[in-house]
This record gives sequence, structure tokens and C-alpha cells, in this order.
Amino acid sequence: MSSCWVIYNGSLTSDKFYDQALLIQEAAERAGVHAVIKKNYEVMIDLASPIENAPDFVVFLDKDILLARFLKHQGIRIFNDPEVIETCDNKANQYIQLAKHQIPMPKTIIAPKVYSTFTIQDTGYYEKVLAELKLPMIIKEGRGSFGMKVYLIETVEAFYNKVEELHGVDYVFQEFIETSRGRDIRVNIVGDEIVAAMYRHSETDFRANITNGGTAEVVELTEAQEKLAIEAAAAVGAEFAGVDLLFGEGEEPLVCEVNAAAHIRNILNVTGINVADAMIKYILQVIK
Repeated sequence: MSSCWVIYNGSLTSDKFYDQALLIQEAAERAGVHAVIKKNYEVMIDLASPIENAPDFVVFLDKDILLARFLKHQGIRIFNDPEVIETCDNKANQYIQLAKHQIPMPKTIIAPKVYSTFTIQDTGYYEKVLAELKLPMIIKEGRGSFGMKVYLIETVEAFYNKVEELHGVDYVFQEFIETSRGRDIRVNIVGDEIVAAMYRHSETDFRANITNGGTAEVVELTEAQEKLAIEAAAAVGAEFAGVDLLFGEGEEPLVCEVNAAAHIRNILNVTGINVADAMIKYILQVIK
């Protein structure tokens, strides 16, 4: 019998992280795989000792990149690969990768690194950003999930307050897609195939995330949306991905971001499709 670990971050108190791991564990067990859920700190990164009773593979639902790399160096197959997790975890890195592959997305400027006790105000840099992207615009921190750490900036005062607040943090300036205000599409991809998709919308927030009060329904993707979602996942090297698509001018799809550890409970509730089953089926085909 094959064996696997499903690893999530044990310091997070929300039940949704354990629930995600449980969905994967149950899918693995249905496929005849012995699956054990582990919190990240339950696997010691002891560089002097090999992993005892190592599993055949790990489904890594955490962003503990050092642990993922340690396990990979022990010869264990990790899904997604640590490099993919790291790329997607930092949105600035992700957008550079997407741009490299010419993936359509909102116009994006990566903010320069500014140390916490210094400033680059009065250099003219921020004025150039304002002139290029105009207001309103999005400022998005490099690391954040569920629509958190994403800010809609509508005034010059708010712009300067936010850039001063984010000293020492990786972040991006991004064009605000007014035609997609409060609506997007989440597409779950396994391998190079679309498994499920849902349309998300909010009447009260510029973000459509269900966590922020949005609602969702089943959606039939256009050919352009399907093609772009698959290309975006491939651009970052993700075998499993939750690709968020925006609606540009004329409903032209744009990539908002690619999630390497996308939660799958909401899309199960909306569509009735359990993405975990497709994930385990894919893994077993890859490692055989």
C-alpha cells in the first residue's frame, strides 16, 4: 500500500486548514493510500538524521518552504514542488514569472525594496507609479491569502500612507480592473486539466473572495478562460493550482493570481466536485 503525508501549518488556528488536509486524507484513503495528516512542526528538520518511515509522497498544504525543501532533499516527492510553492507564495515573484510567459494580467509594477528606517519619497518614483497606473489602483502585499493584504487605493493621501506603511515588505502596484469589481472566477487545475470552476461575486467588496463575504455559483468557462487558466498554472510550474481570473474590457480574461495550495472546500460545496480525488488520482499516475 502506498503512503503519504498531508502537511499543513499547525500554528494556524482556523479549522479551514485542518479541513483542507482532511479532504486530501479522505481522498487518499478512498484510493487505497495510507494517509497521515501532520502539522508542519511534527516533522523535525534535523539535518543530521534522515526521515524515518518516510512516505511515498507528501501533499504539502503549507508555506513552510524550508520544510518542503528538506523533505525533497530526503528524496520524497512533494506536491506541489517547493519551488512552485515559493513562487506562488510571493506575489511579486509570481507576477515576474507570469510576465515571463506573457500571461495576460493587470498592468503590474513591482515595488522597490525600501528599508524600514528609510524612505524614497521626494525622489519622484511614486509620482511615476501614480502617472502610470492612475487611481484607483491596487496595492498588494507579496504574501497574503483569502484576499487579505490587498488594498484598493482611491486617493493620493491613501497611496502615500500605504507605501510608507509597507517599508521592508515585498509588494506590488497593480492596475485596478474596474470591469471586474467584486467578481472573478476560481478555476481549479490538476495536471494540465480543469477539474472545477466557480464564479464568485460580492456586492459589498471590491474582492470576490467568499472569505470576505462573497457568494459563488457554478460557471461554464469560455474557451479563452479555459486556455488562460491552464497556461497560467503551467507558467508557474504548478501541478495543482487555483487560478483566479478577472474580467477585463469586453470580458477578456486576465489572471489575478495563481494559488499553489488553493482551498477546495468552497468549490466542493458550490459544484459538488471534490478536487482532492483528482489530485490523488494524478499523483498516483505520476509516481507509479
